[in-house]
Amino acid sequence: MDALKSIFIWLTGVIMIVVFFPVTFLIWIFTLPFDKNRKVIHRLLNRQSKILVGLTPIWKLIIEGKENVSGNVPYVIISNHQSILDILFINCLCYDLKWVSKVENLKVPFVGWYLRMADYIIINRGNPDSKEQMMEKSMRSLMQGISVMMFPEGTRSVTGDIGFFKRGAFQMAIDAGVPILPIVLDGSGEALPKHGLVFTTGHRVKLKVFEPVNPDSFGTTDPDVLSLKFSNFMIRELNEMRRNS
Repeated sequence: MDALKSIFIWLTGVIMIVVFFPVTFLIWIFTLPFDKNRKVIHRLLNRQSKILVGLTPIWKLIIEGKENVSGNVPYVIISNHQSILDILFINCLCYDLKWVSKVENLKVPFVGWYLRMADYIIINRGNPDSKEQMMEKSMRSLMQGISVMMFPEGTRSVTGDIGFFKRGAFQMAIDAGVPILPIVLDGSGEALPKHGLVFTTGHRVKLKVFEPVNPDSFGTTDPDVLSLKFSNFMIRELNEMRRNS
């Protein structure tokens, strides 16, 4: 039964992407001269994500803490990463932001085209120069008042537990002098695990947005120390979410 539902979901997703793409492309062409930060395209992708999540009956998305965000303040947004579905769920928050995405995603049909149209921030993890360029573009976005979204683990968790946090997001927040906004997700890895193609049914996906934290509130500007403190905090909160589920 899960296999049949998975076929339906994949077909629905592909059809929606194919249908949405021409509309998105035309809007991109029309707004290109005046929407330099591609906010219109990003907001359109947020709406498309909400439609896709809303049309999929096998999971229920529960969002807490959305009120903790001010639209007038840019953040470095971080989240744990359990599934490719996390991107759809975070887009449902409808925040103005720039995703940081690995360069391999540019090769995925439609996905890569959307990434380029939205002018998201691309990183080639095997290229040190690319990391510097990613940091520079992220800093420009933050200085323009646009949040930057990263998965500090750098990859999806196989077990659903939170892994080691890389230092980049925390160095970025320190350099830009902006708050860090933590998000904890749970349930998406059960709905569609890493390397899996079959969706499992009956899952509640919980997404909790916590209050933003200024990096200097920990009394340190060491990104390695900050990464450890935030990972410990998010591990505790993930465990608490699971106990209360």
